[in-house]
Amino acid sequence: MDVMELRMPEALQRSPEAVNVEKAVLQPPGNDNRIPRKGEYFVPKSMKLCYIISAGIGEQGKPAYMPKEESDLEEKLYSVNGFNGALSDKIPLNRSLPDIRHKGCKTKKYLESLPTVSVVVPFHNEHWSTLLRTAYSVLYRSPKHLIKEVFLVDDASTKDFLKDKLDEYLSANMPKVKVVRLKERSGLITARLAGARRATADVLIFLDSHTEANVNWLPPLLEPIALNYRTVVCPFIDVVAFDSFEYRAQDEGARGAFDWEFFYKRLPVLPHDEKNMPEPFQSPVMAGGLFAIARAFFWELGGYDPGLDIWGGEQYELSFKIWQCGGRMVDAPCSRVGHIYRKFAPFPNPGRGDFVGRNYRRVAEVWMDEYAQYLYQRRPQYLKIDTGDISEQKALRQRLKCKPFRWFMTQIAFDLTAKYPTVEPNPFGEGHVKPESNPSLCIDAHHGAQMERLQLTSCSVAGEQEFLLSWHKDVRSKQRNMCWDLPDSAPKSPILLYTCHLGGGNQLWKYNPDTKQLKHGGHTNCIDFDLTSHALYINRCNDTSSTQRWLVDKVDRDMIAKWDSFGTRVTAPIEDY
Repeated sequence: MDVMELRMPEALQRSPEAVNVEKAVLQPPGNDNRIPRKGEYFVPKSMKLCYIISAGIGEQGKPAYMPKEESDLEEKLYSVNGFNGALSDKIPLNRSLPDIRHKGCKTKKYLESLPTVSVVVPFHNEHWSTLLRTAYSVLYRSPKHLIKEVFLVDDASTKDFLKDKLDEYLSANMPKVKVVRLKERSGLITARLAGARRATADVLIFLDSHTEANVNWLPPLLEPIALNYRTVVCPFIDVVAFDSFEYRAQDEGARGAFDWEFFYKRLPVLPHDEKNMPEPFQSPVMAGGLFAIARAFFWELGGYDPGLDIWGGEQYELSFKIWQCGGRMVDAPCSRVGHIYRKFAPFPNPGRGDFVGRNYRRVAEVWMDEYAQYLYQRRPQYLKIDTGDISEQKALRQRLKCKPFRWFMTQIAFDLTAKYPTVEPNPFGEGHVKPESNPSLCIDAHHGAQMERLQLTSCSVAGEQEFLLSWHKDVRSKQRNMCWDLPDSAPKSPILLYTCHLGGGNQLWKYNPDTKQLKHGGHTNCIDFDLTSHALYINRCNDTSSTQRWLVDKVDRDMIAKWDSFGTRVTAPIEDY
């Protein structure tokens, strides 16, 4: 029987940090039907019963709620976690989850021989039950022989139960799980590197500390790596609600990307990939927190740039390196992992100054070539930031003979500039926004804080009354990064100020220069005001209402005609613990 072996470059074999990836016996292309494969064999029998459990709080990922008499405890643990820690404590650590995979995943077969795994989970002051639920889901929803070790990397936590108590619990209940402790608070990037250096398995899987691995999550991450060790694989990231712990899909797939301010974005799945679902599909950029990579390839790429501080930019640096230096990255629809997106960050970052800006500039200077100028055009303050020594990173790029960033933009992220142009488009409109029925009044942000309401006051240079109807389809202050936001669409709900998130939703507004209406979201609601009190609010659109007609100083009708050419889906990057 003809075979081919998975090999590494000779230079990599000589590297002291290289790992001998277990050889996978594969058939030549076109003979996939003869490759030894197995299907749901990889669902451990001990977990199969869990999938059908329907009773009990939080089982099957159903939403749960705290008793009213425990509201004080709920509020206390919310404040220190950014999610409902009290509710998490009531939900079983090995709760059942809904199998929301694509139907094709349930009959898919995987290579019988797959590489071993080291799982790295960084954490800082993580809540007890969410941390343990992460570990339980990894261990008990995976084939035992594939999980070699799990490292919980403690980034100098201060909670007592994360010290000796955690060590004792793991020793008694999960001997494969070890704690790696950093002596001082160092940040997410350093913590991941610390875990990766301790790892001994063929493949590294990085997870966040409040995640839940779902049904048969592991084989879909490993098979593409077994076939090509320079393939990096990301799972579909589902949502675990921060308030109710409901488990639900975020969506059914998108390709990771970015805009020229380095906000993480998502592009639609390409048509041919849609047709081939649930096969893995290429993605330009990872979200950052959850992915699998061959240990050999991770160190071949130099790991993360050790000069990156705390968090921020590491997902771009690694994504660019993967693609430009001979690798590829895919999302695996059959691998799903839930993640808690915190309601707020409960503890400060340990970095000093603009560490995120410094990270972004390091990434741009090393990897983005002439495209770095587009980041600096939006963020000129980055040019004043000292990157530190980047000579080793530039030498790595030269040594690996990595491709130019233009290749990445034209071959991998080829449709990114259609949605996020390198040259900032003109706004749809700008200036003062006044009611046509009383143009002596202006909408005013009053230099207010987040969640304060917009007002309608006398036009004055002392106010904050000049706005951009930006090409992001939001309305933002000309003075700062604050946008009009509508969290409640009920009639007469106020319009609030909120940090611009570029994601549409609550902040999606469109001006109609013919009807002069400012419409929100799905365009059934319009900005309105009370003639007597001048209160500003949302109301159902009415083309005959004089109080829904607004004047904008400068309107670009040509831009408005191109409305559908701008914007796309967005999700929050995973950059926290």
